[in-house]
Amino acid sequence: MPQQHNTTPTTSGAGYFFQGLQLAFQPGTRRFVLIPLVINMVLLGSAFATLLTHLSGWIDNWLSYLPSWLEWLSYILWPLLAIAALVSFSYFFSTIANWIAAPFNGLLAEYLEAKLTGQTPPDDSFKALITDLPRTMGREWTKLKYYLPKAIGLLILMWIPAIGQTVAPILWFLFNAWMMTIQYADYPFDNHKVPFPEMRDALKQKRTQALSFGAVVMLLTMVPIVNLFVMPIAVCGATAMWVDHYRSQFKRY
Repeated sequence: MPQQHNTTPTTSGAGYFFQGLQLAFQPGTRRFVLIPLVINMVLLGSAFATLLTHLSGWIDNWLSYLPSWLEWLSYILWPLLAIAALVSFSYFFSTIANWIAAPFNGLLAEYLEAKLTGQTPPDDSFKALITDLPRTMGREWTKLKYYLPKAIGLLILMWIPAIGQTVAPILWFLFNAWMMTIQYADYPFDNHKVPFPEMRDALKQKRTQALSFGAVVMLLTMVPIVNLFVMPIAVCGATAMWVDHYRSQFKRY
C-alpha cells in the first residue's frame, strides 16, 4: 500500500508556495523536479543576464516620454518601471519555460498528488508523456489565448503619458500574479481534465488566496538565482493547494 503524506491545510496562497518548497525536495519527488529545474535555469538565467545588462537604458528611454512638467516624478517612477520590466521578463520567459516543461510539470503534479493522497503513483514512462503531449500543449495554448488580449490592453495603457508610468505597472503586477496562479494551479486541474473555464472560476472564488500565491511566485521569479528554482516549487505548492481546496469539488472528473 502506498504511504499517505499529509500537508497541513492552510488558506494562505503564500503559505502553499513555501509548502511547495518542502515538498519539491522530498525523496521520490526530486527525480520529477530535475527536468523542470534544468529548463528553468537555462531560460531564466539567460533572460535575466540580458535584462540586467540593458535595464537602465530602457527605463531612461521610457521616462523621456514624460511631459516636462512631470519630470520630478522620474525619481518615483524609475523603481516602478524597473518592477514592471522585471515582471514582464519574468512572466514572458517563465511562460516559455512552462511551455517546454509542461509535460514534465504535469507529471510532477500527478506524482505529488498521488503521494499526498496515498494513491498509486502514475505511469511516468516516456510513452505516457508522449501520449499526453497533444492535450498538454492544447491547454498551454488555451492559457495563452486567455492571457494575450488582457496583456496587450495593459501594454497599450503603459504608453499613455502619466497613467502608463504610474497606474499601469501596479495593474501589470497584479495581472501577472493572477496569471502565475493560473499557470501553476492548472497542472493538477488539467490532470483531471477539468475544463479551463471551470478551473479559472474556481480560483476566482478564492481570489485572495490565488493572488497571494501568484504574487509570491511573481516576486521570487524577479529575484536572480532564486528564480531558477521557482518553477518546480510552484508546481508542488499549487498541487498541495489543489489537494486541500479543490480536489473534492471536482471529484466528478
